[in-house]
Amino acid sequence: MAVKKYKNYLIDLDGTMYRGSEKIPEAKSFINKAINDPDVNYYFLTNNTTKTPQQVADNLTKNHGITAEANQVITPSLATAFYLTENNSRISEKSAYVIGEMGLKTAIYSTGIKYDEVNPDYVIVGLDYDVTYHKFELATLAIKRGAKFIGTNADTNLPNERGLVPGAGSVISLVETSTQQRAMYIGKPDKPIIDYALKEFSLKKEETIMVGDNYNTDILCGLDNGLDTLLVYSGVSTKEDVNKKDRKPTFEIDNLDQWEF
Repeated sequence: MAVKKYKNYLIDLDGTMYRGSEKIPEAKSFINKAINDPDVNYYFLTNNTTKTPQQVADNLTKNHGITAEANQVITPSLATAFYLTENNSRISEKSAYVIGEMGLKTAIYSTGIKYDEVNPDYVIVGLDYDVTYHKFELATLAIKRGAKFIGTNADTNLPNERGLVPGAGSVISLVETSTQQRAMYIGKPDKPIIDYALKEFSLKKEETIMVGDNYNTDILCGLDNGLDTLLVYSGVSTKEDVNKKDRKPTFEIDNLDQWEF
């Protein structure tokens, strides 16, 4: 099924290309179709901040047989770094405290921004598999002192082979509760990650479609930012969920094999 020819595909990972370590068989054939169409470009737009783009590409290639390069990977980590540099002409004079894994920390501190856990200009919170009370305490106190509070993405859960496990949004919500402040969000469904993707790859909205399994992140990201959307029922959202929504995806499919480029 394809009604319109799209030049650019922004494709989610967790729940769309795989579920944790579990393969989604249709994902490989979907990407192979894209590769074989000379008029199609594809990028992986994920809310996962735990890995670097190279690690994301390696996981796709080595563990799932999906052809991917690091320069095709778009993450909230990269979009946050982009936001920081776009809003600070002298980024090396600014500082940040980051709760997150190496993928996020690498992107942020590679901008030249300094590390500061006491009086930073920014507190950036993402998924952290070893998060502790002490980290929450430092983040809370810094935000109370005036640091700008940035959250990588609002995903409360992530689909993997064990089920729906806590996502970055669950970590960020604790800091929101302790500070009585809402974070500025970078990742899907919010605008900054789309701004980054469009500028970085010179994409036109009318030629681009957002593909994903989660209505509240992938599909809303497209709907809220002027992109057509393709919802695949292979992860978080169910048909029952989507039937209750006022705004519907542009297209809905049961699996990726049903889509024709």
